[in-house]
Amino acid sequence: MSSTFSESIIDALRLAGHRFHLGLGDPFTWSSDHLGLSLDTSASATGLTATALAGVFLLFHFAYHRPGKRALSIQPGSANFATKDQTKMVQLVERPPDGSVKVSKILIHPIKHDRKWCIIDAAANKVVTARDTPRMVLIAPHIELDLNSPHGGALVITFPTDAPDGCTEFRVPLNPSPSTLAEWDIIERIGLHASSVDGYIVQRLPEASFQSSNPELTASEILSVYFGKPVHLMYKGPRARPVRTTHAFPDLKATSVFQDMFPLLVLSEESMEDVEREVRERVGQQGVDEHWKEGKVHIRRFRPNIVFEGGGPFAEDNWEVVAIGRPDAPPITLVSKCGRCLLPNVSPDTGIRDAAVPFKMIMKFRTGIDPDAMRTPCVGSNGVPAASGVVSVGDTVFVRKMV
Repeated sequence: MSSTFSESIIDALRLAGHRFHLGLGDPFTWSSDHLGLSLDTSASATGLTATALAGVFLLFHFAYHRPGKRALSIQPGSANFATKDQTKMVQLVERPPDGSVKVSKILIHPIKHDRKWCIIDAAANKVVTARDTPRMVLIAPHIELDLNSPHGGALVITFPTDAPDGCTEFRVPLNPSPSTLAEWDIIERIGLHASSVDGYIVQRLPEASFQSSNPELTASEILSVYFGKPVHLMYKGPRARPVRTTHAFPDLKATSVFQDMFPLLVLSEESMEDVEREVRERVGQQGVDEHWKEGKVHIRRFRPNIVFEGGGPFAEDNWEVVAIGRPDAPPITLVSKCGRCLLPNVSPDTGIRDAAVPFKMIMKFRTGIDPDAMRTPCVGSNGVPAASGVVSVGDTVFVRKMV
Protein backbone atom coordinates (compact mmCIF):
# COMPACT_ATOMS: atom_id res chain seq x y z
CA MET A 1 0.00 0.00 0.00
CA SER A 2 1.68 3.14 -1.09
CA SER A 3 1.34 6.40 0.68
CA THR A 4 -1.65 8.27 -0.75
CA PHE A 5 -2.17 12.54 0.99
CA SER A 6 0.47 10.37 2.65
CA GLU A 7 1.43 9.12 -0.69
CA SER A 8 -0.48 11.11 -3.13
CA ILE A 9 -1.25 14.70 0.13
CA ILE A 10 0.77 13.17 1.16
CA ASP A 11 0.62 10.93 -1.35
CA ALA A 12 -2.34 12.38 -2.85
CA LEU A 13 -4.10 14.12 -0.08
CA ARG A 14 -5.45 10.74 -0.37
CA LEU A 15 -4.61 11.76 2.94
CA ALA A 16 -2.78 9.10 4.63
CA GLY A 17 -4.59 10.96 6.26
CA HIS A 18 -6.67 11.35 8.92
CA ARG A 19 -4.83 9.77 11.62
CA PHE A 20 -6.51 10.76 14.80
CA HIS A 21 -4.52 11.05 17.97
CA LEU A 22 -6.96 9.84 20.60
CA GLY A 23 -6.60 8.96 24.25
CA LEU A 24 -6.75 5.49 25.72
CA GLY A 25 -10.15 3.97 25.19
CA ASP A 26 -11.38 6.43 22.59
CA PRO A 27 -13.50 4.53 20.05
CA PHE A 28 -13.11 4.21 16.33
CA THR A 29 -15.88 2.82 14.17
CA TRP A 30 -15.53 0.68 11.09
CA SER A 31 -17.68 2.18 8.37
CA SER A 32 -18.91 -0.21 5.70
CA ASP A 33 -19.92 2.58 3.34
CA HIS A 34 -16.32 3.10 2.32
CA LEU A 35 -14.63 0.16 4.06
CA GLY A 36 -12.62 2.50 6.22
CA LEU A 37 -13.00 3.77 9.76
CA SER A 38 -15.13 6.54 11.16
CA LEU A 39 -15.04 8.23 14.51
CA ASP A 40 -17.81 7.61 17.01
CA THR A 41 -20.04 10.67 16.69
CA SER A 42 -22.21 9.97 19.70
CA ALA A 43 -23.01 12.70 22.18
CA SER A 44 -19.89 11.85 24.18
CA ALA A 45 -17.78 12.67 21.15
CA THR A 46 -19.35 16.09 20.51
CA GLY A 47 -16.79 18.86 20.34
CA LEU A 48 -13.88 16.45 20.01
CA THR A 49 -10.93 17.81 18.09
CA ALA A 50 -8.86 15.10 16.43
CA THR A 51 -5.48 15.87 14.95
CA ALA A 52 -3.95 13.88 12.11
CA LEU A 53 -0.41 13.25 13.23
CA ALA A 54 2.33 11.19 11.61
CA GLY A 55 0.31 8.26 12.86
CA VAL A 56 -1.99 7.23 15.65
CA PHE A 57 -0.78 4.31 17.70
CA LEU A 58 -3.34 2.18 19.48
CA LEU A 59 -2.12 -0.43 21.93
CA PHE A 60 -3.66 -3.82 21.41
CA HIS A 61 -3.28 -7.19 23.05
CA PHE A 62 -2.74 -10.09 20.71
CA ALA A 63 -4.68 -13.29 21.32
CA TYR A 64 -2.63 -16.47 21.31
CA HIS A 65 -3.72 -20.02 22.02
CA ARG A 66 -2.18 -23.44 21.82
CA PRO A 67 -1.54 -24.84 18.35
CA GLY A 68 -4.31 -26.77 16.74
CA LYS A 69 -6.14 -27.27 13.51
CA ARG A 70 -8.00 -24.49 11.74
CA ALA A 71 -11.38 -23.88 13.28
CA LEU A 72 -12.78 -21.46 10.73
CA SER A 73 -13.48 -21.34 7.05
CA ILE A 74 -14.40 -18.54 4.66
CA GLN A 75 -16.20 -18.49 1.36
CA PRO A 76 -13.83 -16.90 -1.18
CA GLY A 77 -15.35 -13.88 -2.83
CA SER A 78 -18.31 -13.52 -0.49
CA ALA A 79 -19.24 -9.93 0.15
CA ASN A 80 -19.20 -10.20 3.92
CA PHE A 81 -16.52 -12.84 4.39
CA ALA A 82 -18.79 -14.55 6.93
CA THR A 83 -17.28 -17.46 8.84
CA LYS A 84 -19.08 -20.66 9.73
CA ASP A 85 -18.28 -20.33 13.42
CA GLN A 86 -17.91 -16.85 14.86
CA THR A 87 -16.86 -18.07 18.31
CA LYS A 88 -13.67 -20.01 17.61
CA MET A 89 -10.19 -18.74 16.87
CA VAL A 90 -7.26 -20.10 14.93
CA GLN A 91 -4.50 -21.21 17.28
CA LEU A 92 -1.04 -19.92 16.52
CA VAL A 93 1.74 -20.39 19.05
CA GLU A 94 2.32 -21.36 22.66
CA ARG A 95 0.88 -18.88 25.12
CA PRO A 96 3.76 -17.13 26.94
CA PRO A 97 4.18 -17.45 30.74
CA ASP A 98 2.63 -14.06 31.50
CA GLY A 99 -0.51 -15.04 29.61
CA SER A 100 -0.44 -12.38 26.92
CA VAL A 101 1.46 -11.17 23.90
CA LYS A 102 1.09 -7.47 23.24
CA VAL A 103 0.68 -5.77 19.94
CA SER A 104 2.96 -2.76 20.07
CA LYS A 105 0.64 -0.32 18.36
CA ILE A 106 -2.03 0.08 15.79
CA LEU A 107 -1.40 2.70 13.16
CA ILE A 108 -4.83 3.42 11.81
CA HIS A 109 -5.16 5.56 8.77
CA PRO A 110 -8.25 4.41 6.99
CA ILE A 111 -10.52 6.38 9.28
CA LYS A 112 -13.80 7.71 7.99
CA HIS A 113 -12.25 10.51 5.96
CA ASP A 114 -9.03 8.79 4.97
CA ARG A 115 -8.23 8.76 1.26
CA LYS A 116 -11.25 10.87 0.41
CA TRP A 117 -8.94 13.57 -0.96
CA CYS A 118 -6.21 13.49 -3.56
CA ILE A 119 -4.10 15.87 -5.59
CA ILE A 120 -4.11 15.55 -9.36
CA ASP A 121 -2.09 17.02 -12.19
CA ALA A 122 -4.53 19.53 -13.68
CA ALA A 123 -3.31 18.93 -17.24
CA ALA A 124 -3.28 15.13 -17.17
CA ASN A 125 -6.13 14.51 -14.68
CA LYS A 126 -3.86 11.98 -13.01
CA VAL A 127 -3.25 11.47 -9.30
CA VAL A 128 0.09 12.88 -8.14
CA THR A 129 1.97 10.58 -5.77
CA ALA A 130 5.12 10.70 -3.68
CA ARG A 131 6.64 8.12 -5.98
CA ASP A 132 7.05 10.93 -8.51
CA THR A 133 7.00 13.92 -6.16
CA PRO A 134 8.75 12.86 -2.92
CA ARG A 135 8.47 16.28 -1.26
CA MET A 136 4.72 15.68 -0.98
CA VAL A 137 5.39 13.77 2.23
CA LEU A 138 6.37 17.04 3.92
CA ILE A 139 2.87 18.48 3.53
CA ALA A 140 1.09 18.05 6.86
CA PRO A 141 -2.67 17.37 6.82
CA HIS A 142 -4.78 17.13 9.93
CA ILE A 143 -8.44 17.11 10.83
CA GLU A 144 -10.24 19.46 13.16
CA LEU A 145 -13.63 18.09 14.17
CA ASP A 146 -16.41 20.54 14.93
CA LEU A 147 -19.74 18.79 15.11
CA ASN A 148 -21.49 22.15 15.44
CA SER A 149 -20.27 23.38 12.07
CA PRO A 150 -22.27 22.77 8.86
CA HIS A 151 -19.46 20.61 7.48
CA GLY A 152 -18.53 18.77 10.68
CA GLY A 153 -15.11 20.38 10.85
CA ALA A 154 -12.21 21.04 8.54
CA LEU A 155 -9.31 19.41 6.78
CA VAL A 156 -6.31 21.62 7.58
CA ILE A 157 -3.23 21.64 5.35
CA THR A 158 0.12 23.10 6.39
CA PHE A 159 3.44 23.22 4.55
CA PRO A 160 7.10 22.86 5.56
CA THR A 161 8.91 26.03 6.64
CA ASP A 162 11.02 26.08 3.47
CA ALA A 163 7.99 25.91 1.15
CA PRO A 164 7.73 28.60 -1.56
CA ASP A 165 6.12 31.92 -0.70
CA GLY A 166 2.37 31.63 -0.94
CA CYS A 167 2.19 28.13 0.55
CA THR A 168 0.15 29.11 3.56
CA GLU A 169 -2.07 26.99 5.77
CA PHE A 170 -5.62 26.53 4.56
CA ARG A 171 -8.79 24.74 5.57
CA VAL A 172 -11.47 23.04 3.52
CA PRO A 173 -14.78 21.51 4.63
CA LEU A 174 -14.47 18.07 6.17
CA ASN A 175 -17.88 16.83 5.03
CA PRO A 176 -19.07 18.99 2.12
CA SER A 177 -22.85 19.10 2.04
CA PRO A 178 -24.78 17.93 -1.03
CA SER A 179 -25.61 21.54 -1.84
CA THR A 180 -21.92 22.46 -1.65
CA LEU A 181 -20.88 19.53 -3.83
CA ALA A 182 -23.53 20.51 -6.38
CA GLU A 183 -21.62 23.76 -6.90
CA TRP A 184 -18.26 22.04 -7.42
CA ASP A 185 -17.06 20.81 -10.79
CA ILE A 186 -16.64 17.06 -11.04
CA ILE A 187 -14.03 15.16 -13.05
CA GLU A 188 -15.38 11.77 -14.06
CA ARG A 189 -12.11 10.13 -15.06
CA ILE A 190 -9.08 10.65 -12.83
CA GLY A 191 -6.18 8.34 -13.59
CA LEU A 192 -5.14 6.20 -10.63
CA HIS A 193 -2.86 3.35 -11.64
CA ALA A 194 -4.69 1.26 -14.22
CA SER A 195 -8.13 2.46 -13.14
CA SER A 196 -10.08 5.70 -13.16
CA VAL A 197 -12.03 7.34 -10.38
CA ASP A 198 -14.25 10.39 -10.08
CA GLY A 199 -13.77 13.43 -7.87
CA TYR A 200 -14.92 16.98 -7.15
CA ILE A 201 -12.54 19.93 -7.53
CA VAL A 202 -12.47 21.55 -4.09
CA GLN A 203 -13.55 25.15 -4.56
CA ARG A 204 -13.20 28.24 -2.46
CA LEU A 205 -16.11 28.71 -0.05
CA PRO A 206 -17.28 31.68 2.01
CA GLU A 207 -14.87 32.62 4.76
CA ALA A 208 -17.16 31.11 7.37
CA SER A 209 -16.43 27.62 6.07
CA PHE A 210 -13.15 28.05 4.17
CA GLN A 211 -10.30 29.79 5.91
CA SER A 212 -6.88 30.63 4.54
CA SER A 213 -4.23 33.25 5.16
CA ASN A 214 -4.44 33.68 1.36
CA PRO A 215 -8.23 34.06 1.14
CA GLU A 216 -8.06 35.15 -2.48
CA LEU A 217 -6.58 31.78 -3.51
CA THR A 218 -8.33 28.43 -3.77
CA ALA A 219 -6.90 25.29 -2.23
CA SER A 220 -5.81 24.13 -5.67
CA GLU A 221 -4.02 27.40 -6.37
CA ILE A 222 -2.10 27.26 -3.09
CA LEU A 223 -1.06 23.66 -3.77
CA SER A 224 -0.05 24.60 -7.31
CA VAL A 225 2.49 27.03 -5.83
CA TYR A 226 4.04 24.17 -3.85
CA PHE A 227 4.12 21.75 -6.77
CA GLY A 228 5.32 24.32 -9.27
CA LYS A 229 2.61 23.35 -11.76
CA PRO A 230 -1.19 23.46 -11.94
CA VAL A 231 -2.77 20.86 -9.66
CA HIS A 232 -6.23 20.35 -8.22
CA LEU A 233 -7.28 19.32 -4.75
CA MET A 234 -9.96 16.67 -5.26
CA TYR A 235 -12.70 15.23 -3.06
CA LYS A 236 -13.98 11.74 -3.85
CA GLY A 237 -17.01 11.62 -6.12
CA PRO A 238 -20.10 9.42 -5.70
CA ARG A 239 -19.12 6.56 -8.01
CA ALA A 240 -18.04 3.37 -6.25
CA ARG A 241 -14.53 2.16 -7.07
CA PRO A 242 -14.24 -1.64 -6.93
CA VAL A 243 -10.99 -3.12 -5.67
CA ARG A 244 -9.22 -5.60 -7.90
CA THR A 245 -9.70 -9.30 -7.32
CA THR A 246 -6.81 -11.40 -6.03
CA HIS A 247 -5.46 -14.90 -6.56
CA ALA A 248 -6.95 -16.06 -3.26
CA PHE A 249 -10.24 -14.19 -3.78
CA PRO A 250 -11.09 -14.20 -7.50
CA ASP A 251 -14.67 -13.09 -6.80
CA LEU A 252 -13.77 -10.37 -4.31
CA LYS A 253 -16.44 -7.70 -3.94
CA ALA A 254 -15.31 -4.56 -2.12
CA THR A 255 -14.72 -0.89 -2.80
CA SER A 256 -12.10 1.73 -2.00
CA VAL A 257 -11.71 5.47 -2.45
CA PHE A 258 -8.35 6.98 -3.43
CA GLN A 259 -6.28 4.10 -2.01
CA ASP A 260 -3.76 2.50 -4.31
CA MET A 261 -5.45 -0.85 -3.84
CA PHE A 262 -7.17 -1.85 -0.60
CA PRO A 263 -8.53 -0.17 2.55
CA LEU A 264 -6.15 -1.77 5.07
CA LEU A 265 -2.54 -2.88 5.43
CA VAL A 266 -1.33 -5.08 8.29
CA LEU A 267 2.37 -5.22 9.22
CA SER A 268 4.42 -6.34 12.24
CA GLU A 269 7.20 -4.60 14.14
CA GLU A 270 9.29 -7.77 13.83
CA SER A 271 8.98 -7.57 10.07
CA MET A 272 10.59 -4.13 10.18
CA GLU A 273 13.33 -5.45 12.46
CA ASP A 274 14.07 -8.10 9.84
CA VAL A 275 14.28 -5.45 7.13
CA GLU A 276 16.60 -3.35 9.31
CA ARG A 277 18.89 -6.34 9.89
CA GLU A 278 19.13 -6.88 6.16
CA VAL A 279 20.00 -3.21 5.69
CA ARG A 280 22.73 -3.19 8.36
CA GLU A 281 24.31 -6.35 6.96
CA ARG A 282 24.72 -4.65 3.59
CA VAL A 283 26.20 -1.31 4.69
CA GLY A 284 28.92 -0.47 2.18
CA GLN A 285 27.38 -2.77 -0.43
CA GLN A 286 24.71 -2.30 -3.09
CA GLY A 287 24.60 1.44 -2.51
CA VAL A 288 23.77 1.20 1.21
CA ASP A 289 25.25 4.30 2.83
CA GLU A 290 27.27 4.22 6.08
CA HIS A 291 24.61 6.15 8.00
CA TRP A 292 22.42 3.02 7.90
CA LYS A 293 24.70 1.47 10.53
CA GLU A 294 22.59 3.43 13.01
CA GLY A 295 19.70 4.62 10.86
CA LYS A 296 16.23 3.24 11.44
CA VAL A 297 13.94 1.96 8.70
CA HIS A 298 10.82 3.49 10.19
CA ILE A 299 7.63 1.56 9.68
CA ARG A 300 5.95 4.77 8.47
CA ARG A 301 7.80 4.28 5.18
CA PHE A 302 5.49 1.32 4.50
CA ARG A 303 2.24 3.12 5.42
CA PRO A 304 0.56 0.32 7.41
CA ASN A 305 -2.78 0.70 9.14
CA ILE A 306 -2.38 -1.97 11.78
CA VAL A 307 0.99 -2.54 13.43
CA PHE A 308 1.41 -5.45 15.83
CA GLU A 309 4.16 -7.10 17.86
CA GLY A 310 4.57 -10.59 19.21
CA GLY A 311 3.73 -12.81 16.26
CA GLY A 312 7.24 -12.89 14.83
CA PRO A 313 8.61 -11.57 11.54
CA PHE A 314 6.02 -11.54 8.76
CA ALA A 315 3.45 -13.43 10.81
CA GLU A 316 0.84 -11.56 8.78
CA ASP A 317 1.87 -13.63 5.75
CA ASN A 318 0.07 -16.56 7.36
CA TRP A 319 -3.15 -14.83 8.39
CA GLU A 320 -6.33 -14.79 6.38
CA VAL A 321 -9.01 -13.52 8.78
CA VAL A 322 -8.58 -11.43 11.92
CA ALA A 323 -11.05 -9.74 14.27
CA ILE A 324 -10.33 -6.84 16.61
CA GLY A 325 -11.93 -6.38 20.01
CA ARG A 326 -13.75 -9.70 20.28
CA PRO A 327 -13.82 -13.01 18.38
CA ASP A 328 -17.17 -12.24 16.75
CA ALA A 329 -16.27 -8.69 15.72
CA PRO A 330 -16.66 -7.87 12.02
CA PRO A 331 -13.77 -9.73 10.39
CA ILE A 332 -10.94 -8.24 8.40
CA THR A 333 -9.89 -10.51 5.56
CA LEU A 334 -6.30 -10.31 4.35
CA VAL A 335 -6.82 -10.76 0.64
CA SER A 336 -3.25 -10.50 -0.66
CA LYS A 337 0.31 -9.50 0.16
CA CYS A 338 1.31 -5.90 -0.47
CA GLY A 339 3.63 -5.58 -3.44
CA ARG A 340 6.15 -2.79 -2.97
CA CYS A 341 7.41 -0.07 -5.28
CA LEU A 342 10.15 2.47 -4.57
CA LEU A 343 7.95 4.66 -2.38
CA PRO A 344 9.31 3.26 0.94
CA ASN A 345 12.72 4.58 -0.14
CA VAL A 346 11.35 8.09 0.49
CA SER A 347 12.02 9.32 4.02
CA PRO A 348 8.79 10.59 5.62
CA ASP A 349 10.91 13.05 7.62
CA THR A 350 13.00 14.60 4.84
CA GLY A 351 11.19 13.81 1.60
CA ILE A 352 14.48 12.48 0.19
CA ARG A 353 14.54 9.18 -1.71
CA ASP A 354 17.32 6.75 -0.79
CA ALA A 355 19.01 5.04 -3.72
CA ALA A 356 18.88 1.59 -2.14
CA VAL A 357 17.04 1.35 1.18
CA PRO A 358 14.83 -0.52 1.68
CA PHE A 359 13.89 -1.66 -1.83
CA LYS A 360 17.14 -3.45 -2.71
CA MET A 361 17.03 -5.31 0.60
CA ILE A 362 13.46 -6.54 0.32
CA MET A 363 14.16 -7.62 -3.26
CA LYS A 364 16.65 -10.09 -1.77
CA PHE A 365 14.27 -11.95 0.51
CA ARG A 366 10.66 -10.88 -0.03
CA THR A 367 9.94 -11.89 -3.63
CA GLY A 368 7.93 -14.94 -4.64
CA ILE A 369 5.54 -14.30 -1.74
CA ASP A 370 2.28 -13.55 -3.56
CA PRO A 371 1.00 -15.40 -6.64
CA ASP A 372 -0.19 -12.10 -8.14
CA ALA A 373 3.26 -10.49 -7.88
CA MET A 374 5.94 -13.18 -7.84
CA ARG A 375 8.74 -10.85 -8.96
CA THR A 376 7.71 -7.97 -6.72
CA PRO A 377 8.91 -7.69 -3.11
CA CYS A 378 6.00 -7.91 -0.70
CA VAL A 379 5.86 -6.44 2.80
CA GLY A 380 2.61 -6.48 4.76
CA SER A 381 -0.82 -7.88 3.93
CA ASN A 382 -3.74 -6.05 2.31
CA GLY A 383 -7.02 -6.17 4.21
CA VAL A 384 -10.72 -5.65 3.57
CA PRO A 385 -13.10 -5.14 6.53
CA ALA A 386 -16.44 -6.89 6.26
CA ALA A 387 -18.79 -4.46 7.98
CA SER A 388 -19.19 -1.73 10.56
CA GLY A 389 -17.89 -2.19 14.09
CA VAL A 390 -16.03 -0.44 16.88
CA VAL A 391 -12.29 -0.54 17.53
CA SER A 392 -10.92 0.86 20.80
CA VAL A 393 -7.47 1.27 22.30
CA GLY A 394 -6.53 -1.83 24.25
CA ASP A 395 -8.63 -4.23 22.16
CA THR A 396 -7.52 -7.76 21.45
CA VAL A 397 -6.67 -8.91 17.94
CA PHE A 398 -8.00 -12.40 17.24
CA VAL A 399 -6.59 -14.48 14.40
CA ARG A 400 -9.59 -16.42 13.17
CA LYS A 401 -8.26 -18.13 10.07
CA MET A 402 -4.83 -18.83 8.69
CA VAL A 403 -3.80 -19.14 5.08
